[in-house]
This record gives sequence, C-alpha cells and structure tokens, in this order.
Amino acid sequence: MKNSIVFGASSGIGKQLARFLVEDGYKVVVTGRRKELLEELKSENPEAYIIKAFDVQDLKETSFVFNTIVTNLKTIDLIIHASGIGLVNEDLDWKKEFDTLKTNVLGATRIYNLAFNLFKKQGFGHLVSITSIASLRGNRFAPSYFASKAYQVNYLESLYFKSKEIKGGKVYVTDIRPGFVDTRMALGDGIFWMASLEKASKQIYRAIRLKKRRVYITKRWNIIACVLKIAPSWLIKKLT
Repeated sequence: MKNSIVFGASSGIGKQLARFLVEDGYKVVVTGRRKELLEELKSENPEAYIIKAFDVQDLKETSFVFNTIVTNLKTIDLIIHASGIGLVNEDLDWKKEFDTLKTNVLGATRIYNLAFNLFKKQGFGHLVSITSIASLRGNRFAPSYFASKAYQVNYLESLYFKSKEIKGGKVYVTDIRPGFVDTRMALGDGIFWMASLEKASKQIYRAIRLKKRRVYITKRWNIIACVLKIAPSWLIKKLT
C-alpha cells in the first residue's frame, strides 16, 4: 500500500483529492485546523485515513507532526500541499497580510522543505502543491495572496531544479495552478469562469497521476495564462 499526506484536507480541493487517493488504494494522512471536519472525512472509510489536526502556521508543530507520520509509516510516496488562505484586503490591513504570509509562505515553505528532504533521503516521492493562476501577476485587491502564490511557484521550480541532484529520477514536483474553483478560497463576487469543485478536482488528480510538472485548472485557463504573461502592467492596471 502506498502512503500519502494531504495538508489542508478538511474541505475543498484537498478533501476531494484525499477521497480519490483512498479510491486508488492509498493510506492517507489528512491534516487541517478543523478536527471535526477531518473526522467526518475519516468516517467515510475509517481504515484508510489517519487524522492530524494542527495549524500550518505553527512551524514547530508542522515539523513534529511530519516527523511523527514518517516514523509511523516509514515511507511516504505522495505529499499534497493544499492548505492556504486568500483574503481580499484592499485596505492593506496588516493582520490579514501577515496571516496570509504565515500560511502561504512560511507554512508552505516548511512543508516543501520537509517533503523534499524526505524524498531525497528515500530516493523517491512526489510533491504536489495547489498554487494558483494568481501567481502570474500582482493584484490591488489581494496583494499578499497574489504575491504568496508567486513565491510558491518559484520555490517549487527551484525544488524541481534541485531534483536533478537526486539519482534515479524518481522525485517529482507538480505545480497545480487553478483559476476560480467553487470553494471558500474563491475571492470576490460574480466570479469569471468558475469551475465546479468536482470538475477541477478530477482534472487535478489526473495531472497528479500523470506526474505533470505544471498544469492550469481547468484547461481553458491556459488561455488566460498566456494573456497574463504578455499583457503590459499599464493595461492590467486599467482593466482591474
């Protein structure tokens, strides 16, 4: 049986991916802040899930939980980072900015670091992170969220480059960049091209199984990504 960890599995994409993994025969460790939601998920298949409730902003606890999981399961085949927050913050309230950075930058980096070092030691493993199309440009409504996603994709690319140092070519890094998905992470009202959670999760899981390096979800967001990469800043400033 293969082992996996899904960070941020109490709801949304992380929860759906955990279900897909169980269907594929994985033993799945699910984490999140809301223990009651994790317990609801575990009740669907008690033998397949292990619950670890904690906040990824607590870096020491993250390390402790991770090391405990590895000690108990011995090896981990797949780690999915799906924990994150996104806040509309036009007034640049510092508490909101700092909360975003603690979760999306510090918390994410600690998980990436632990995962990669484990896979390097094992000689195999697959790290997947749910980033965002928001990583491509800035945004005046949610500056720290968009910036934190840019940080994530660059860190993941750095780990992809570092995987060259590991013999055997069995360490993979996948960057999943969703557009708008119908979860609590969707920012704002009247959202453009909103995908259902089911549709987005199925496309994400297919990309994971294929060990894709980078993928936009849903597929039509490839078009928007191309536009965002070449559009001048003055035009984006005018339109947003």
